Amino acid sequence: MSVRELLVLGSSSAVPTKTRNHNGYLLRWDGLGLLFDPGEGTQRQMAFAGVAAADVHWLCVTHFHGDHCLGVPGMVQRIARDGVEHEVTAVFPASGTEYWRRLRHATAFHDTDVITERPVSGAAARVDGGTAPFTLTARRLAHPVEAYGYRLEEPDGVTMVPAELAARGVRGPLVRRLQEEGEVTAPDGRTVTLGECSVRRPGQKVAFVMDTGVCDAAYELARDADMLIIESTYLDEDAGLAHDRGHLTAGEAGGIAAAAGVRLLVLTHFSERYRAEDEPAFLKQAAVPFKGEIVLARDLDRIGLPRRRAV
Repeated sequence: MSVRELLVLGSSSAVPTKTRNHNGYLLRWDGLGLLFDPGEGTQRQMAFAGVAAADVHWLCVTHFHGDHCLGVPGMVQRIARDGVEHEVTAVFPASGTEYWRRLRHATAFHDTDVITERPVSGAAARVDGGTAPFTLTARRLAHPVEAYGYRLEEPDGVTMVPAELAARGVRGPLVRRLQEEGEVTAPDGRTVTLGECSVRRPGQKVAFVMDTGVCDAAYELARDADMLIIESTYLDEDAGLAHDRGHLTAGEAGGIAAAAGVRLLVLTHFSERYRAEDEPAFLKQAAVPFKGEIVLARDLDRIGLPRRRAV
């Protein structure tokens, strides 16, 4: 059974708390797993969540501040220790290659050769994922160190319309041929095209936007996303701190989601300065500009992608 969901492994920012681990987000996509920003403690959080190193096919780091990457050594060594055989594509800012290598080889262990490095650079870059059924695009964000956000995008497909197939006498193996070749000859000799018997099925899109100020790249990453996972480190009353440190407030995160036409907004990466009783304010402030569904991420949450958009 295919599963498309976000598993929140950690939702704090620079300092973990008693209820929130360092960052960590596993996007499960039809049998593939994309692990974003594994912070300290990610391995243990995965154990609590019931997922393993073998569930990771992509390892994506937005930037090399510790709360976004201190889990890399453990994940790499766990991939090696567990004998993961499939390729794991590692994506990270090319400017941080020195940090990546330090993390990648932080201690002595029996290494693995399944990790393929895909450093990104420039304002925008498409990441080569081999046979992946989606494209992954990185865009540079506005943060004191070079940081990238990621956008996963599935190509549009088609949904067959049974009534239109029946009206043209197309059934059985002819349906598969129609899907593969774009047209077939019906039993009565008519040429039937795929467009006559199908409707467009919009591909799903997920955006991952971590440490950043408001910038064009954040809007581009989020454009028409079915799910936007975005930092909201501060409440609006602390906007000065947010801007000084290259972060977003809850209201700014909501504003990006609203302008970009996002369907589901997931707020995360909360500063340790806030208490549990402050959490409803994040939802309230994000909801001022954004009228869609909002989820306040909590550790070990499983958040499903919305159903496909109607054509």
